[in-house]
Amino acid sequence: MARRDKKNIKKDFGNNIGKKKINWKILIICLIIVFAIGAIGSIFTFGETKSSWYESIKPSITPPNYVFPIVWNILFLLIALSLYYSWINANKEQKKKIGFVFGINFILNILWSVLYFKLHNPIASFLEIVILLASIITMIYAIKKINKKAGWLLVPYLLWVSFATILNYLTISPR
Repeated sequence: MARRDKKNIKKDFGNNIGKKKINWKILIICLIIVFAIGAIGSIFTFGETKSSWYESIKPSITPPNYVFPIVWNILFLLIALSLYYSWINANKEQKKKIGFVFGINFILNILWSVLYFKLHNPIASFLEIVILLASIITMIYAIKKINKKAGWLLVPYLLWVSFATILNYLTISPR
């Protein structure tokens, strides 16, 4: 009988020990929020990457245009997962902090596209992207206290925006 009980326990709990069930509603909401931010930002970028203005200032180390939507969609997925994991593991007070740090970051993310591509202002966008970088670092720091996995999921975003910062700087530095 003891042997049968062990089998039933393993069958009932097996691989689910220590794992949370996926909250699909929250996950889908996180995906919608993050991809909506991406869509809003792309409104200001659309068509501008092929403009004569952009071509005239684009640094030689800039990846081909087709790379950007691929990378950004992967990053948006990771950001949405970070938001999800931090949200489901947070208490009420921590959820306020999550909303604040992600909200500020989303605004800054969109603002960079407006400054750089719509207003053609690489100097202002460079100053703004430095603030965006600080906001990503703040997000990682705040979120890792709630859920380490959620914090780590933001590291590729930090790396990509760091590279974008270099590209932005190269557009304003003398050649």
